[in-house]
Amino acid sequence: ETMETLEKLKEILAECKGEDIEVTPETTFDELDFDSLDKVDIVMQIEEAYDITLGDNLQLSTVGELIQKIDEAVAAK
Repeated sequence: ETMETLEKLKEILAECKGEDIEVTPETTFDELDFDSLDKVDIVMQIEEAYDITLGDNLQLSTVGELIQKIDEAVAAK
């Protein structure tokens, strides 16, 4: 499940960045050079892709934390 989420997330992040990027659950958004606007954009794309709501006040520092949120939201659907 989580690996699947990581793959899909990688696509969304790469699209957002406009380039292929290597992402692991340990990757931080700071490392990827995403600012808060980028994060909002990513969250919106994820919510659309998974038909879930992640909320506005996501305090996320790593990709793994985001994956956890996605998996929780999908499971709760």
